Amino acid sequence: MITAVASPNVPTPREAAEAVPIAVSVRNLTKRFRIRRSLAEMVRHPFRVEYQRALDDVSCDIRKGEFFGFLGANGAGKTTLFKILATLVSPDSGTVIVDGHDVVTHAGAVRRALTPVIADERSLRWRLTAKENLRLYAVLYGVPSGEIKARVDEVLEVVGLNAADRKMVGRFSSGMRQRLLIARALIPRPRILLLDEPTRSLDPVSARALRNFLKQEICRKLGCTVLLATHSSEEAFELCDRVAILDRGQPVAIGETDELVMRVTEERYRLWTRTHASDEVESLIGRDIASKIALRGRDDNGWTKWDIDIPGGLDSAAQAVDYLVARGVSVARFERIGISLGELIQRITSREAGGRRA
Repeated sequence: MITAVASPNVPTPREAAEAVPIAVSVRNLTKRFRIRRSLAEMVRHPFRVEYQRALDDVSCDIRKGEFFGFLGANGAGKTTLFKILATLVSPDSGTVIVDGHDVVTHAGAVRRALTPVIADERSLRWRLTAKENLRLYAVLYGVPSGEIKARVDEVLEVVGLNAADRKMVGRFSSGMRQRLLIARALIPRPRILLLDEPTRSLDPVSARALRNFLKQEICRKLGCTVLLATHSSEEAFELCDRVAILDRGQPVAIGETDELVMRVTEERYRLWTRTHASDEVESLIGRDIASKIALRGRDDNGWTKWDIDIPGGLDSAAQAVDYLVARGVSVARFERIGISLGELIQRITSREAGGRRA
């Protein structure tokens, strides 16, 4: 006789993620700064005081071990938020809890749990070696003297600079200096790292290598919670598990990267076909598969580039390809079109506004 055993309830990936403890909790965070005025304005209106709001009612939770991105244009409030998290600036209202400690009332404990990576190569001592730089900062971080050598060797190995530990920093490439900055931040063994546009001074090849290093070595192997501020949607969606998109100090969307990409880019695709396939491609509208088709140009080899809006997600996109192939159309490429940060924010803002009106 076979006895049936009830299988345990297996949590979904989303449920498993939500069960992870919270590393950083931001609630109703607001910050404004006094606007500097010219001498003429101060003479005309001596008692007028004006403020610029940098953060407006920001709330989000970052889980332990997560790679979380704050995405927004310059002036969106990313740097102000990071300064508050690092206890460099006090909020006007709201609460920020880092590793269980309030950034206002327990700033010292927050600094022991969280370290910002300052993307400024000038803060390094260029006439010292990598090892000498790290020894200096180990002393400043208060590492016991008997542990400094082991700690420095440990972080040099983590960032892959152990072979260059005797080379003067002035002879480092930009990518190596960025790794050394990260090594410096790892000296106190933080549980949370703040990265403010870490690849802004790097060439595309070095930037991609650094992104892979951050994702694989820092976040996954070390288990650090990483908070990234960037104005590059490509960088945020490549690196982050979730992102918060800020626009003029307000969060317009927070969610998993794949989910947000599908929400705003699922309808637009780029298609390459043979030139003579114009009738078949344009007939996608008549078949109610595509809602909009735009011819983007032809090359000398007889291939035509189209931009096509296909509502309905990946199932409808597959239907469009099947339809064209069944009619003998040669399809060279078919891919979702990426969008710029400005267009991303505009689309999300428009959708949110449309939802509120509905």
